[in-house]
Amino acid sequence: MSVRPLLEHRAAVRTAVRACFEGRGFVEVDTPVLSREIIPEPYIEPVSLTDGLGTRYLQTSPEALMKRLLAQSSGPIYQFSHCFRAEERSPRHDTEFIMLEWYQPGASLENTAELVSDLLRHTLGTTGLDRISCRDAFGQYADVDPLTATADELLTAATEAGLVPPEGTAALPATERRSLAFDLLLSEVVSPRLGLDRPVMLEAWPATEAAFGRLDPRDPSQARRFEVFSKGVELANGWEEEPSAIILRERLLATNQLRQSQGRRVLPLPERLLNAHGETMPAGVGAALGFDRLVMLASNAQSIDAVRGFNSDTA
Repeated sequence: MSVRPLLEHRAAVRTAVRACFEGRGFVEVDTPVLSREIIPEPYIEPVSLTDGLGTRYLQTSPEALMKRLLAQSSGPIYQFSHCFRAEERSPRHDTEFIMLEWYQPGASLENTAELVSDLLRHTLGTTGLDRISCRDAFGQYADVDPLTATADELLTAATEAGLVPPEGTAALPATERRSLAFDLLLSEVVSPRLGLDRPVMLEAWPATEAAFGRLDPRDPSQARRFEVFSKGVELANGWEEEPSAIILRERLLATNQLRQSQGRRVLPLPERLLNAHGETMPAGVGAALGFDRLVMLASNAQSIDAVRGFNSDTA
């Protein structure tokens, strides 16, 4: 069977994405996949290389380097980036994959919802975008309020849904148990029910799950973070950016504490990225979208392997 139709379809989706962004004044950029810095994340393990030049990391996301461009007045930018994550292999994950990432200075979640709706209309043929809060989604599908529930209440909701928390969860500090339970409910209970009719933007996340997003000034218990789902598949993740290097450093230190409690290696802080968060770093929105998943949905396929020429097993 010829691989040509698959390649043409991927190219057509990529062309539609480019038209969407360039029509809004974005510039396509390229950043290195190999860097001396990596952004520590709780549940993502980077691939590292050590040679005569020291230790460097294959990037799990182009975030750090794209933000350094933002601090140099790049304006709105996007890219299709090869990303790498160890220990990830499933119908929707692989060690190497393509991430569509973008940053828009001055944007809000409202602007981003319009962009995402237009992007999915041109690539998936969908119409509109529903917006729902974490509180409403978790209340409807998991019968728990993720903003006010304790760690034990979230874990109880998980067990009542038939989920089994990882071994050793009970011994973790409350903050870490809470994040683990939230992620478990989101991935196994809430996410599969989102976007079944048309795409959904899940917003107003608990402040404890802000990542690099800023807290809502009207309600600091919520973060201006979002995820986008279509047909129960998580497509995109992003937030209104937190500009303070001090706050980001605190969050990264907490992430390393969580990694250490899970038996994962503690990663060095991305000092160049933190140093870029000064007066020249603009406020706005950053987002990342799984391009292979987008093509998978556009092709009505069941796995990302079905819409790629190679995967980590065949490359």
